[in-house]
Amino acid sequence: MSHENTEQKENPLRTLIHQQSLVRASSPFLLFSRDDRTLAYEELDADESPLRESLRMWGVQRGDKFGLIASDPIISAQSLLTMMSMGLWVAPLDPTITYSDPLEIDDRAKIIGLHAIVADREVPIGAEVSWLEIGEATDWRPRAPQSISTSDHLGGLILASSGTTGRPKIMELSVNQLLEAARSVARHNELTRSDRGFNPLPLWHVNAIVVGLLSSLVSGASLVLDERFHRTGFWSCVGHFDVTWINAVPAIIARLTDVDSDETVPQGIRFIRSASAPLAPAQRARFEMATGITVLESYGMTEAASQICAAPLDGPRKIGSVGRPIGVELRITAFDGGNSPALVSSNVVGHIEIRGPSVIDHYAMTGYEDRFDKDKWLRTGDMGYIDEDGYVFLIGRTDDVINRGGEKIMPRELEEVAMKIDGVLSAAVIAREHDVYGQVPDLFVQLRGVTSTTPLEQLAIVTKELHDVLVNTFARTRRPISINVIETMPSNATGKIQKRLLANDGVNTLYQLSVS
Repeated sequence: MSHENTEQKENPLRTLIHQQSLVRASSPFLLFSRDDRTLAYEELDADESPLRESLRMWGVQRGDKFGLIASDPIISAQSLLTMMSMGLWVAPLDPTITYSDPLEIDDRAKIIGLHAIVADREVPIGAEVSWLEIGEATDWRPRAPQSISTSDHLGGLILASSGTTGRPKIMELSVNQLLEAARSVARHNELTRSDRGFNPLPLWHVNAIVVGLLSSLVSGASLVLDERFHRTGFWSCVGHFDVTWINAVPAIIARLTDVDSDETVPQGIRFIRSASAPLAPAQRARFEMATGITVLESYGMTEAASQICAAPLDGPRKIGSVGRPIGVELRITAFDGGNSPALVSSNVVGHIEIRGPSVIDHYAMTGYEDRFDKDKWLRTGDMGYIDEDGYVFLIGRTDDVINRGGEKIMPRELEEVAMKIDGVLSAAVIAREHDVYGQVPDLFVQLRGVTSTTPLEQLAIVTKELHDVLVNTFARTRRPISINVIETMPSNATGKIQKRLLANDGVNTLYQLSVS
């Protein structure tokens, strides 16, 4: 198959990479935090890269669907961008999973619609999937690709929602949608060629791909990659690489709030971006006071190719707000599940709906057609309101609402009060079944510096303080039934708390106190 058939000149990602390589050439695009490896712009653009050559020998066609498994951040990022720039649809898979069972890969491939895997290791596959090891040339040719569900054959990402409150939803984000979102992020964050980001987030999630990789690429900047977040030596690491901004999640921000006496926070960091999960206002205030670094809160979802809203880089940041919509339309409706949704007034809580050039208008699977209306508005499943200045405030997920005998309780309002206590590192509220009220809230907290060996007397001090704050803040009908101190808050790779594990008692409870 010819090069022209495989990589059409109109592929916007291929064009962007080539244009940046002409002006950036030997300048580093990617750096690895654990050694001295870099990937220059001209290396990313190289037409003779081993993976590109191997895929050509395979006879791949634009629109083919491939999985990608790669542990090394540099290899993962380069492979992902190379494959998408060839017009392929790429599903980045979690490399931390063992994938020891051939049926596991086959099942995932069937669900996502893949017909081949590119991996940095031998993949134990069955009869349904073929695989190519990165860097290994072969003349094997895969069978004809499966048909894809989108009319855009320029390639892109195949991703799944986090699935924290239900089964994951498969979606396809075209290269055009991804670059649209990346440009919005870069413009909002005022990224230039002199910027250097730091990304410890996983490269199999949309945040790291769009906010980290692609926003750096469109602005001609550079990005330091880490395979995961390392608290030890963090500030010295970002100082060594002259980092100007950090891509993070609330769990990371919480860990960085306590600056040790032998640590120095670098002065050149313009901001740290918080995404993927709610950031409690008290936590933001503690971090900014401890480090002097501005926190840019944001709100996004995979369906929007990452960013939906973000706090302004310069200008007023309202406490509890995720900022204004960036690059998308956003509205609040009183959707009742039957008739057409009605728009609500400012400061009235309702359902958040979005649409725009970076937002999908369907899922790559059946069963979710009711999430979209005829005008391509997507009902996000989030609830919130917009104030008179256009700032968006999130209240919680629709399916998070706790119905206590008819009184609706949003977990987030309890969680944010819990986070005001200095010793609380993270907090989560779940619904418990109740014989009388139907549901009641139950609070779980992880305390700062607490382990399984911490004396119970020490746990009791902070827990009693939290108890008194809850009692003084909420009426009895809105209080959690208990405070559960756990050793570690269960979360996924992007920092979202896995409330299902809390509800199923999948955590180690160190101390419990009933709330009167």
